[in-house]
Amino acid sequence: MMTQLIAEIGWNHMGDLDLASSMIKSASEAGATWAKFQTWSVKRLSSGPWDSDGRREIYNKAELSADMHAFLINTCNQNNIRFLSSAFSIQDAKLLLSLGQKSVKIPSFEVANRDLLKFSSTNFERVFISTGTATAQEIKDLLNIVDINSTTIMHCVSSYPCPIELINLPRINYLKSLFSSVGFSDHTSGIDAAVFSLSYGVDVIEKHFTVDHELPGRDNKFAILPEELKSLSSQIINFNKATSDHGIDYQQSETETRSLYRGRFNHG
Repeated sequence: MMTQLIAEIGWNHMGDLDLASSMIKSASEAGATWAKFQTWSVKRLSSGPWDSDGRREIYNKAELSADMHAFLINTCNQNNIRFLSSAFSIQDAKLLLSLGQKSVKIPSFEVANRDLLKFSSTNFERVFISTGTATAQEIKDLLNIVDINSTTIMHCVSSYPCPIELINLPRINYLKSLFSSVGFSDHTSGIDAAVFSLSYGVDVIEKHFTVDHELPGRDNKFAILPEELKSLSSQIINFNKATSDHGIDYQQSETETRSLYRGRFNHG
């Protein structure tokens, strides 16, 4: 199966549906499989440092209503790219279900939210779960919470951005020893780590995506641009071509060379 590519738009749109539409179109043209957003309600946000550092105002601006979700889903359909969103609560997951969504992403911050995990595993056909901030035991616990046949476990290091020397790609092998479908949610700058992850056999790669680094918000600063997403998509395609198994015997394309040049020189 060809590795799928998630363009994590998240809240980079800052509530601007025209900007979100432009991002969806750019992600599709660059070769992404999914355009991913975030589904949450500020009224359910607990108290924290975001109350005084400006993030609550950003969250208010970027929150998506049901109608905005429907608009984005329709825009994805029009641009031949799949819609996906992260749910931070059961209420958020229920909203996505009411809009006909069959797949959902569980963000790293909810990797230990057993109720949300169980609800999502029961009600969605495909669940993507990021494992940033998770302990080894919390990862093992997932085996008893979700249906592993309909779940993709995503390796993730929840630093924004993450230095490439800390991205810890070998952890993917540990996840693959437990789960049949494993992906990589990459928070490094650029696409090098994402390309390297292909050698670990990941089923899906997620990268934060924007159309302009000058847009407000932290994620817009380290997200990749359309040309980088297109390059990553091309490298995924070429990686899959290069690693396609053609067996042990020589290939048909070698037939003429084999017949013309074997024994070309006298070995006597």
